[in-house]
Amino acid sequence: MNNNDVLRRLRYALNITDHKVIELFKQAGHEITKPELESMFMKEDEPGYVECGDSITRLFLEGLVISRRGKKEEAQAGLARPETRGKLSNNDILKRIRVALELVDEDIIGIMLLAGVKLSKPELSALFRKPGHPNFRPCGDQFLRNFLSGLTSKYRV
Repeated sequence: MNNNDVLRRLRYALNITDHKVIELFKQAGHEITKPELESMFMKEDEPGYVECGDSITRLFLEGLVISRRGKKEEAQAGLARPETRGKLSNNDILKRIRVALELVDEDIIGIMLLAGVKLSKPELSALFRKPGHPNFRPCGDQFLRNFLSGLTSKYRV
C-alpha cells in the first residue's frame, strides 16, 4: 500500500478538509501549499500525481497526533517521537493512528469487525511489538486497508 493511498483513505475516513490537512502539516513543522496537497491526493494514473514519501507521511501522522493529543514538551518529545529515518512500515502507520485516535485494543478489534475481520488480542499485540521480538508480526497491506475501511465505517456514519 503506497503512502498516497494511506493518506487519501485516512483523510476520507476522518473527514479531514484540505485546510485542516495544511494545518496538520504546520503543526508538525512543515509548510505545504494547496497545489502540493492536491497533487499528493490524486490517483496514480492522473496527470500531476506526485508520490508521497515516507517523510511527508510521517509529518502528516505527527500533525494528526499533535492536533488530537496536543504537543509534547521538548523533554518528553524526544523519548516519544517515532523513528524518523528508514522505511515507514505499515506497523508504524498503524501505531501512529492508534496514538492519534487514542485507540485501545478493544477499539481496534471493533474497527476490524466493522471491516469484516475477526482479530484476537494476541494477534493485535503482535503488530505493536518491536521488530526482532519473537512475537512481532508485520502488518500487511490488506490488514491496513481493512483497518482504514473500518475507520471509515466508524467515523463516517
